[in-house]
Amino acid sequence: MNKMFLAFLLSFSLLMNDSSCHSMDKPRDTHKNTTAHINASPILPGAYQIDEYLPFLKDKKVALVVNQTSMIQNTHLVDTLLSLGVTIKKIFAPEHGFRGEADAGETVKNEVDKKTGLPLVSLYGNNKKPTPEQLKDVDVVIFDIQDVGVRFYTYISTMHFVMQACAENGKPLLILDRPNPNGSYIDGPVLETKYKSFVGMHPIPLVHGLTIAELAQMINGEHWLDSNKTCNLKIVKVKNYEHKDRYVLPVKPSPNLPNEVSILLYPSLGLFEGTVMSVGRGTDKAFQVIGAPDPAYGKDTFKPVSTTGAKNPPYENKVCYGIDLSKQRPEPGLKLNYVIDMYQKSPDKEKFFNNFFNKLAGNSSLQEQIKKGMSEAAIRESWQAGLNNYKLMRKKYLLYKDF
Repeated sequence: MNKMFLAFLLSFSLLMNDSSCHSMDKPRDTHKNTTAHINASPILPGAYQIDEYLPFLKDKKVALVVNQTSMIQNTHLVDTLLSLGVTIKKIFAPEHGFRGEADAGETVKNEVDKKTGLPLVSLYGNNKKPTPEQLKDVDVVIFDIQDVGVRFYTYISTMHFVMQACAENGKPLLILDRPNPNGSYIDGPVLETKYKSFVGMHPIPLVHGLTIAELAQMINGEHWLDSNKTCNLKIVKVKNYEHKDRYVLPVKPSPNLPNEVSILLYPSLGLFEGTVMSVGRGTDKAFQVIGAPDPAYGKDTFKPVSTTGAKNPPYENKVCYGIDLSKQRPEPGLKLNYVIDMYQKSPDKEKFFNNFFNKLAGNSSLQEQIKKGMSEAAIRESWQAGLNNYKLMRKKYLLYKDF
């Protein structure tokens, strides 16, 4: 039965055509005008290629770092491996939890998964790195989580700590790679080490242009793990993928990135989490609107309410004024004009930024540049030396044809 199931999955994945790139919402005609490259062959994430990694898991005790994005078509990786007789000891859950329903910043608790009966171990909160005790009964760890290619999106920080734990405890880490929906460009300031935090652990640009497996290779190669440790990586690459390819996620990667528009805008609008502005948490347009309860910010309105994945959002039950970008078809790119414009409109500029902004930016200079009224072009010019150095380093770790 297991062999028949495996054969079915493999044949089904090869027949996917565009279904491997279908949207979380219905695709719109505006996609015809995009300049992004669309690959004629179906893009197959690493998890889909079961024949590549199933032999490696034979007779091994496995732990998985997974969430709601860890899918093979309509079947979760956990369910697939269980059906194939793989021995799963536990599941490690990142920010937002195994089911992807927890708020940003909400503590994820240890519990038992009701469907499978497997232990769920939180890697978000006080325990960000698997302990030796948690890895004692495990032979191999699998990491399969969809990233969005932005430095302050915390799944890559979780991967760093998992790599560190695997290196310290002599466990191989199998990464099932997935495409980067913002992987067709590199932009933003390179993080300065003094601003290292869970929302920015590596000296990479805000938009880094890597898949998670490429970044894992960079973490190893640049010796960014503590005590100069190296993680024993096993990688299953994405098939038929190039960095210039447009890839629309089939599952929303976190509660407040509901569709392709939000994911493409996230590099630009994520910086607003370090300001007084709302980016629509608690609405159906999260990371597609910008506003606050003051008409000075714009004519478009929205009202955040408490919802699953956005409990007690900023300005809950208050009308916010600003701009609505949800109807646009944004091209991939980091745009500073949004934050510059909102700062200039702010009636109280002294309170516009909060202490989180510099962590998100990875430096203190961006905030000061905006306050001084520097143009976007001038700010970008200040990044170029760091970006040029990063691009040279990045070439060593690429697994796919570059843009």
